[in-house]
Amino acid sequence: MKKLPTPCIICLMMLTTTVTAQDDKQGLEAAFAAVEPKVIEWRRDIHQHPELSNREFRTAKKVADHLRSLGFDEVRTGIAHTGVVGTLQGAKPGPVIALRADMDALPVREQTGLPFASTARDEYNGEEVPVMHACGHDTHVAMLMGAAEVLATNRERLAGTVKFIFQPAEEGPPAGEEGGASLMVKEGVLAGPDAPEAILALHVWPNTGGTLAYRSGGFLAAADNLRIKVVGRQTHGSSPWRGVDPIYVAAQIMVALQGIPGRHLDITKGPAVITIGSVHGGVRGNIIPDEVEMIGTIRTFDPETRALLHAKLRSTVRALAEANGATATVTIESYAPVVRNHPELLRKMMPTLRWAAGDDKVMEASLITGAEDFAFYLESIPGLYLMLGVNDPGVASGEAPANHSPFFDANEAALITGVRTLVGFALDYARVAAADKPM
Repeated sequence: MKKLPTPCIICLMMLTTTVTAQDDKQGLEAAFAAVEPKVIEWRRDIHQHPELSNREFRTAKKVADHLRSLGFDEVRTGIAHTGVVGTLQGAKPGPVIALRADMDALPVREQTGLPFASTARDEYNGEEVPVMHACGHDTHVAMLMGAAEVLATNRERLAGTVKFIFQPAEEGPPAGEEGGASLMVKEGVLAGPDAPEAILALHVWPNTGGTLAYRSGGFLAAADNLRIKVVGRQTHGSSPWRGVDPIYVAAQIMVALQGIPGRHLDITKGPAVITIGSVHGGVRGNIIPDEVEMIGTIRTFDPETRALLHAKLRSTVRALAEANGATATVTIESYAPVVRNHPELLRKMMPTLRWAAGDDKVMEASLITGAEDFAFYLESIPGLYLMLGVNDPGVASGEAPANHSPFFDANEAALITGVRTLVGFALDYARVAAADKPM
């Protein structure tokens, strides 16, 4: 047989690899069609029975039972309190990758009017609160359960091993507890002989239904939890000069903080946000209390900007308190670093994303000042974080209720795109990884 020139051999190998990759996904449409109604049913059940961070007991059991019913090689529970990790080994050799979904809900009273709306209540930091899947984590769990079923029933197509990570407490653990992605990593989900070398996660988003939004490099902001305690001196509300009013001081602080991003930071390095979302102080209208506590969040994209913001915030709070005869303490705790998509992995997986959603539904996104503890996985291994649009037909981006709104809902017809994305990443990653290795 005549020996082919080296370039021809390479071209032939590339063509063979491409055909094989396409064959891996051919014939899956029936599997997607079969699992779609199940995904919707699981989503509605989980939505109707939401659970707060580190308390996802029912959800975790539902997930673990499902993975076991599919014949997974291993199903581990109780990781980072309520986390579930299932391992599925393909019929062909290949790398280990991970797919992640978060399970927790929020202390929000649902107002969607859905027939499967939540009426659940639970305790959050000592208070009884309503509970709702206001961020769409119910859909994340259901989509990953769907991907697990498609891949488990098509093992012969899968090269390598997939770890399915169902994570608790993405929204942050209760006061005094550890939790979330950082604890999952601490407890070894990315370590050991089956350590994954890449990871993918999706998040539903109020964008055009069925779209996949991506951004190379920094995508979601770093987040810090902020707590400010202002201590004054209690007195009668009719005689404020006899005491020190911490409510008045807190009001000045809240206004002044908004001037830090707008007047003291170089915004060309990236957006920065300071928000106070909770203020507690006093019990009666005619009593000036001793103290006020403010709780908020800080969002940044640049480490230098973050450090400068922290320093300016502390000095501003201290100066305003001293000017009014009060004292103040500032506590800043990191929640998560910046979510950074791996540029080369994103480039190589782009054909998979277009297969999953359609060429016209894969789009580059702007920076998002939301934060995600998925960033802790990305500190250890390359990965991708993508936003799945779930608006109803005809509803443009920005017109639907946002995540964390009591009116937030997802167009369930878009969820199958998420399942396709998860499955496609699992099937195609081995080919992408092999292309990086010298021949």
